[in-house]
Amino acid sequence: MNPSIPSKRDGLKTLLNQAQALSDDFTRDEVIAQIHQTGKEICHESIRYNDAEKMMRSEKLDRILTSKIWGFPIMLAMLGVVFWITIAGANIPSSMLAELFSWIEGYLTLAFKAIHAPDWLHGVLVLGLYRGLGWVVSVMLPPMAIFFPVFALLENFGYLPRVAFNMDRLFKGAGGHGKQSLTMAMGFGCNAAAIMSTRIIESPRERMMAILTNNFVPCNGRWPTLILLASLFMAAGYTGGAQTLVTASVVMGMVIIGIIVTLAVSWALSKTALKGVPTHYTLELPPYRRPKFWDTILRSTLDKSLFVLKRAIIIAAPAGVITWILANIMVGDMSVLEHVVAFLDPFAKALGLDGFILMAFILGLPANEIVLPILLMGYLSTGAMLEIENLTELKQLFLDHGWTWLTALNMMLFSLLHYPCGTTLVNIYKETKSFKWTFLSFLIPTVLAIGVTFAIAQIARAMGWV
Repeated sequence: MNPSIPSKRDGLKTLLNQAQALSDDFTRDEVIAQIHQTGKEICHESIRYNDAEKMMRSEKLDRILTSKIWGFPIMLAMLGVVFWITIAGANIPSSMLAELFSWIEGYLTLAFKAIHAPDWLHGVLVLGLYRGLGWVVSVMLPPMAIFFPVFALLENFGYLPRVAFNMDRLFKGAGGHGKQSLTMAMGFGCNAAAIMSTRIIESPRERMMAILTNNFVPCNGRWPTLILLASLFMAAGYTGGAQTLVTASVVMGMVIIGIIVTLAVSWALSKTALKGVPTHYTLELPPYRRPKFWDTILRSTLDKSLFVLKRAIIIAAPAGVITWILANIMVGDMSVLEHVVAFLDPFAKALGLDGFILMAFILGLPANEIVLPILLMGYLSTGAMLEIENLTELKQLFLDHGWTWLTALNMMLFSLLHYPCGTTLVNIYKETKSFKWTFLSFLIPTVLAIGVTFAIAQIARAMGWV
């Protein structure tokens, strides 16, 4: 036997033992830390800075923004400020747009009368199509025009990678990947786009986990529902700036619930259908930089706000027409829409909702943006959409149909947790090439939404709170 073979075998064993040791999180972190420390020492010896203080600013900020003590409170505070700015800034433009669309509608109605158009044509085109589009634009455009630019400014400033750094610990504990926080942030704008962004996660297991849980982050189509109901019911006893602050706090609470559910479902998946060891995430934080203010606002408005609005309009137009038709075709003493509502009502009542709300979510499958317009159309006996002139009239409409705080809360929770929109489901199938995973992405949030709202409704009624 060659005497060198045992020594080589021993050397191989040593290497294997070292490789196995590297799998330990602490050892690996130590190795990475040593690599960065060595690189830092080399840079310090080789490079001279004219402004050393400027170089240290990023490190000083990171000690605070990525701190185990202050990192999460600052992150939540920033998110709360973004919501507050969005809600406070969107109220007046939304009202102005609603008044503008109402003014135009008056002239459209006069034009239809002038040409002696039949009532059904006026109903389909004006009361169904036009009012539906008017609602979508007036409610969605102002919040998007504020939320997306503010979020983009934080991204350009370099803060979002710090969010990913902070969230990495939570996602690793849930069996996921730190990059999932980035795809989750993308979901605030559009879940369909966030599904495509999961390509940045290299591990197929962790990417699938991000795809299945991304829906629990409220997308732009669900913001109007959350903001409106929080303002009408949760902040009803407040006025002025206090009302805006309470509304922002409630919406913030919904987002936190969504994040908790994301982590909980990720943990459950990592123990069942997606078992495995989380891969490591080494993130090199970029330096902070001053955002290009106007360029960022313009690009985010054109690239994101108008893109999402265009998609909502394309889907809302036929949905408004179909809903109006269903609400005006009579079968016996009731319209087709009322028959559907009567069928859904018993199950919906068990969830703390009603048949109209459940019908709106079902018909709103193509896009979350059209759930509220469909609901308002269903509530009106004529099947026409409500002209939104003030929030008092809108709240009275809800109260006339038996709404309580429980109805508002459970609709918000159902909106937060329920199945992805049709566009997102299509993207999930394109990314996974699997009907099984696409169906699971529909089934998991649906079961959760039903289970949570049912439990809350039963507890509230058993305790006599409603």
